[in-house]
Amino acid sequence: MKSLQDAFFNWLSIKVVSDARPDDKAAKETVEHFELVLKEDHKIEKVVRLEHNEELYFIYYVLNGEEKSMRFPKELIDFILNAIEREPHKYPIIEE
Repeated sequence: MKSLQDAFFNWLSIKVVSDARPDDKAAKETVEHFELVLKEDHKIEKVVRLEHNEELYFIYYVLNGEEKSMRFPKELIDFILNAIEREPHKYPIIEE
């Protein structure tokens, strides 16, 4: 993943899906993959918290001992989940 912003975008997009579909093994594994990318490639120490309002998601994280934040439009992050919810038959849950 070239940029931290891309890594967080991908992680958050699939995390939203995984949170909405807790029995989906594939979504859970994909979240874990992007968490590894954040830690290994971008040296993110931890995600402190996630917040959202009607328009934005906010990620608060620690990098080099300093808390930082990033934000993303909710519409873009929720795109995959919305597609799954519109046509769930195309996205079966893969259970553990």
